[in-house]
Order: sequence, then C-alpha cells, then structure tokens
Amino acid sequence: MKLPRRKFLHLAAGAAALPAMSRIAWAQAYPTRPVRMIVGYPPGGTADVVARLISQQLSERLGQPFVVENRAGAGTNIATEAVVKSAPDGYTLLVVDASPAINTTLYHNLNFFFFRDIAPVACVISVPLFMVVNPAVPAKTVPEFIAYAKANPRNVNMASNGNGGLLHLAGELFKMMTGVDLVHVPYRGAQPALTDVISGQVQVMFVASTVEYIKTGKVRALAVTTPTRSEVLPDVPPLSEFVPGYDAAAWIGVSAPKKTPPEIIDKLNKEVNAALADPKLKLQLADLGSSVAGGSAADYGRRLEEEAEKWGKVIRAANINAE
Repeated sequence: MKLPRRKFLHLAAGAAALPAMSRIAWAQAYPTRPVRMIVGYPPGGTADVVARLISQQLSERLGQPFVVENRAGAGTNIATEAVVKSAPDGYTLLVVDASPAINTTLYHNLNFFFFRDIAPVACVISVPLFMVVNPAVPAKTVPEFIAYAKANPRNVNMASNGNGGLLHLAGELFKMMTGVDLVHVPYRGAQPALTDVISGQVQVMFVASTVEYIKTGKVRALAVTTPTRSEVLPDVPPLSEFVPGYDAAAWIGVSAPKKTPPEIIDKLNKEVNAALADPKLKLQLADLGSSVAGGSAADYGRRLEEEAEKWGKVIRAANINAE
C-alpha cells in the first residue's frame, strides 16, 4: 500500500519525535532509584562534607537517596575514572575540586580525558585560600615575607597537601610572580601539613579551611588569595594588593559522565541551584569558609577549562610531575 506523501511525512515526523519525547519523559521521572555521588577524597574533608550537604538537599528535593561514596587516591583520578566508566544515565555523579582539570596536564598516562569524558553539571562552592605562616616567622605582611624569603633563599619551607595539588600550585604561582625561592614540602593531606606549620617544622602554606587556626593565633594569615576579602576574615588583605594579578581559589562542583542526557543535566543543575538558595545550606557552607557558586552547567564548564589552562601553565613552568 502506498501512503499519500502528506500522510507519510506526518508519520515520519511523529516517529522522529518519539526519542526526544521519551528522553523528556525519562528526565521528568528522574530519579527513580538511588543516585551515587562519588567523592575523590576520604571522609571528613571539605569535598566530602560539601557532597553530604548537597546530597541531603537533593534527596529531599527529588525523593530518592543521593548516596555519597568515597573513592580516594591518585589525586582524584580513581574517582574520576569510576564515573567515566559508569552508565551515562544520571545515577553516578562526580563531586570534586579543581584536581581533575589540573590532572589533564599533571598526568600523562590517564585512561580517560576529563574534558572529553565528563559533562559539567554545576559549581557548588568557591573557597578562598589563605597564605599563612607560623607565628615565629618575622613577617607580618606579604611584602615583609617576600623580603624575608629573598634574604633567606631556600631556607624557607612551604608545605602543601601533595605534589601538584591546588595548594602546591598556589604556592608555585606565588613563587613565580614574586621571584622568591621556597622549598616545597609535600604531605599526604592538608591537615598534617598544617600541623607542621603550626609546630614550626615548616614556615608557610597556602590553605583553605583554616579560619579557626587563624582566629586562635596558631597561624598568622598574611593574605587571602582571592581578589576580594573573605567575609569570615575581613581584616586579611587580598594577596593581589601586593602581587598584582594573583588569584587562586578552591572550588567544588558536580559532574556526570559525558553522554548523560542533557535533560537530566539540566534538571540536576536546576535542583543544585535551588538547593544553594536555601538559607540553611548557605549558613552551613559559610561555616566552611566558603561561598555558594551556582550558575549554569556551561558556566561551570568554562571555569573548568580556565582552571586547566591556568594551572597547566604553572605546572609546565615549574616542571612539576605527578608522584
């Protein structure tokens, strides 16, 4: 039987619309089962705490458990690869900081390429870093510290939470922009590094989540690394006042496998942004010394690309290699 041309075109158009309609219906129903949120760090750190706070909000808003799963190791590469290899259906998400963007330059033999295999969902928080020193260091301002370090080349030690991590790179950027010669001392985590700054084993560190140590005088804050002052420590000046153009911050966001349907990405982005508008969550995040970020998935994608380019230049200039 031969169909009239008009009827054939009508049926063909309807058939072509079916996949799009089914995707929209699927996204509207999503989620229908628990969602895993994989964190690239051990329990207790900032990324883990943020993941648990946002997962609680998403569970309440979407009616299904959002379960945090910690997969620490290899500078978040283990967690990232686990998400890359997961089904792109919105039921496995990645919650990490800038590390995967940094790792595109730092590591040379990864089994994935972050920007090809991961889709941005939303940036959750931005966290300023603080440049802190042991109180015994005879420098109360950034210019005084620069003068002190230049007068004592390779005798001033700089702690970090590991080779090639954001805290290390923030210090390397400072070295590059000021010409000081600090000795990098990597630790397995920010807390043991900060402990040695407090005890005087090392003299300086770029670190987040140290507000209480600053307020109690266990370390002295010389500057905040963002262009604007921190609301929790408004008396600490921006580093850019003394080193023009300096800018570094930690941040945490949510991503998904690359081929996750855009309708699900959009739904997750909308719900994350709605959660970040909740006054209770804002207060909880502020207690971490952070501020809410939010924005579109495209905004987050641009930030990832900018971070990868920025820190890639520092890694190459300082000849940093992954351990």
